[in-house]
This record gives sequence, structure tokens and C-alpha cells, in this order.
Amino acid sequence: MTSTAGSTGPTGVATRRPPERSARVLRFTRAERWVHRGTGLLMLLCLTTAACLYLGPLAQLVGRRHLVATVHEWSGILLPLPLLLGLVSPAFRADLRRLNRFATYDRRWLRAARKRLTAPDLRPAGKFNAGQKLYAGWLAGAVLVMTATGLLMWFTGLLPAVSRTSAIFVHDVLAWAIALVVIGHMRKAFQDPEARLGMRTGYVSLGWARRWHTHWLAEDRPAAQDTREP
Repeated sequence: MTSTAGSTGPTGVATRRPPERSARVLRFTRAERWVHRGTGLLMLLCLTTAACLYLGPLAQLVGRRHLVATVHEWSGILLPLPLLLGLVSPAFRADLRRLNRFATYDRRWLRAARKRLTAPDLRPAGKFNAGQKLYAGWLAGAVLVMTATGLLMWFTGLLPAVSRTSAIFVHDVLAWAIALVVIGHMRKAFQDPEARLGMRTGYVSLGWARRWHTHWLAEDRPAAQDTREP
């Protein structure tokens, strides 16, 4: 039997992918992706150098403690820089507003997460789900506290009322918390190849967006209009 337009096999055997599966929708602009990469690189540099300073076996293995401490200090100071540069991008500013806003369906997402329910219809979300919003807010606050305590440790006379010992204690405890949260974030990312594709290329499949971010395309019409078919 002969082939017809829209197929590569015999007549009656459809080989073209459904439009929803083949279409791609813009999730992150280039500026947003570079902010994420820059922040992630500086965060990993901070955590790696912190481990080399804090853990004895690693410190002995790496050596050059003064160099490691210098890299740690400057990577911590530069950590907010990608975010500040990203404010130039309207798309990045729009995403910050989304992350800072909790909708009624976000409460449903959190209730489902507490009960360990994973069905997409039980976890409604906009462009970012409730877990991503909490992660972003918590990490932003933690980075501010880490920067403040790091400066107090670096410049001991900056705030005489706060002892260096107190600053070190808060810095160390929060560093462990950040390490655990970042590991959890990376674990979630590795479990979702489509989310990683969106951060790597900027585009995700329309089907994935409609399945896991139910309210995103309905609330953000401009994003829904920028679709591609590979």
C-alpha cells in the first residue's frame, strides 16, 4: 500500500507525533538560564570549598588552605551577583513575581505533598509549583544570612555587638542546612528530565507543561504563544 501525506509508512498507519507531544513551549529565556547557571556554579563552589575547610580529611587532601579560603570568601560575596544582573531581564523579573506569589492551588499542592500524593491532578501548579516557591524563598533568605555572617567573620569590627563565635555558629549550621536542601533540589531535578531540558534549552514539551503545571499556560498567555515543533 502507498504512503499518504503526513505518514512515512503504509496508509492507515500514523507515524506523526500528536501536536501536543511534539510542540515545545518557552519556559526560560537565555537570561534566566544564565542566572540559574551562574548561581548554581557559585553555590557549588561555596559548598565545595566550605567542605574542604571544614572537614579534616578533605582539608589535608586539598591543602592550600589560604587559597581555598579566599575562593570560598569571594564566591560567597559574588553569589547574589547573577540575580542582580538578571534583574535587567523583564522575563526574570516576571518569574520573581511568580515565585513571590502563593495561589489557592499552591495550598492544594502542599497538602498533596504532605500526604505523598504524586498524581498531577492532585498537585496543581502555575509556572512554578509550591515546592519550588518555598525552595526559592528559603534559599534567598539563607544566602542573605550566610553573606551577613560571613562578612562578620571576615571583618570582626563590622558589628562589635555580635561575637565572631556566634557568627561562626550560625554560618556553620546554616551551611549544613543549605547543603542538604541543594542536594534535595538536585535530586528532584535528576528525577525530571523534561525540567532539566527546560533549564538547558529553554523549551519544554506542551504536554509536560499541561500535565505538571496546569495553571501556567492558562495564566500566562504570552508564554503559551511561543511554541515550536521540532
